[in-house]
Amino acid sequence: MPPPEPPPLPALTRAEAELIDRHLEAADLLGRVNPGRPGDTYRALSAAQALAGRAVELRDTLALMHRRGETELHADTPARALRVLEVERRTARVTLPPDCGS
Repeated sequence: MPPPEPPPLPALTRAEAELIDRHLEAADLLGRVNPGRPGDTYRALSAAQALAGRAVELRDTLALMHRRGETELHADTPARALRVLEVERRTARVTLPPDCGS
């Protein structure tokens, strides 16, 4: 039996979609840099180097939105999109893993 289809993404503006993409890319990279998770230093280093570039892209996306007069972030629709895109799973790597040995 195939897995169930995820719900469709809500309608987003191009700017909202770009913001969500840049946000998720940065969160994924930040999770790879997390010193509270196992991994090697080279993987963390390459993620940190990429994170710097993604932070610039995220800043540029928000600056463009602001210049266009998009001064408010209306969170309801982007939040629904983030849930469809499994933001909780992806950002969980940024936090500490459960303490199993104490």
